Amino acid sequence: MTTALVEKQVLLERLDGLRQIPTIPAVLTPLLHYLQQPVEQIDLREITDFLARDKSLAAQCLHMANSPLFGSGRWGRVESLRGAVVSLGVHHISDIAMSCGVLNLLPAGKTSIDPTVFWEHSLGCALVCRRLARKINLCDPGKAYLAGLLHDLGIIVNLWVLPKEFGAAFNIARAEGIPLHEAEQRSLGFTHCDSGHLLAENWGLAPDLIAVVTHHHSPEQSSQDSGLVALVHVADLLCRMSSLNYGYAEQRQVNLFEDDGFSLLAQISTGLKNFDWARLTFELDSYMDEVHSLVRAIYRA
Repeated sequence: MTTALVEKQVLLERLDGLRQIPTIPAVLTPLLHYLQQPVEQIDLREITDFLARDKSLAAQCLHMANSPLFGSGRWGRVESLRGAVVSLGVHHISDIAMSCGVLNLLPAGKTSIDPTVFWEHSLGCALVCRRLARKINLCDPGKAYLAGLLHDLGIIVNLWVLPKEFGAAFNIARAEGIPLHEAEQRSLGFTHCDSGHLLAENWGLAPDLIAVVTHHHSPEQSSQDSGLVALVHVADLLCRMSSLNYGYAEQRQVNLFEDDGFSLLAQISTGLKNFDWARLTFELDSYMDEVHSLVRAIYRA
């Protein structure tokens, strides 16, 4: 048996470690289910009541409601949970609730990757996915946001189940300035895409989200929902090439228009041909300070 197969077998044998990983807050599942109803059937008071059941989640949502990335700013600073729900509306509440719900899934204490850096990358990717989905009319912007937010679930698995081994792979990636998944493949024999697939299935995520978690570094291998997978791939690449990365710069030149994932996305969405990439890059730069302060504010909530 090759080293890669041995290491992959180690991961499979440690699947019990998934039980260590905290799940999303209990209130989140019924809330997201409630928000799937037609808008005219949704009562904002019900949403407020759902959020109020989890004090930490409520405080985090309030922080996000006052962020320029989500808040409208029409009525100034929002001071109450109900005010946040009214100000944001139904469409943003599910994005925010899910964001806050997953932000505390990393192990406590020192880890090889800085939790705030990890979530800054995930949140940045989610925001770019939502922006792209709106502009090229590829899919529901809320679904795109969620896919971007959850695409790196496998890193959470690796930090819980194989902390030392993953730490070694991360150190290789940082020292050599190579993509993290390439260092994982070399060091572990598998990547966070493989371990993320296991957690996504364990959580019972929708098939399209499982495809994103599994194939965001290889969208051409996705047999379904390849458009959403390619969208996340492109957003992830843009963030990794900016300061919304994993805390280190990848030492390579990337031509986005020659990337396989970009080519796949261009085949699926004709709206990509006229997309203003310079404007998106400018917007991505404008996200950075706010993403940094937002993630840190949420961790203090």
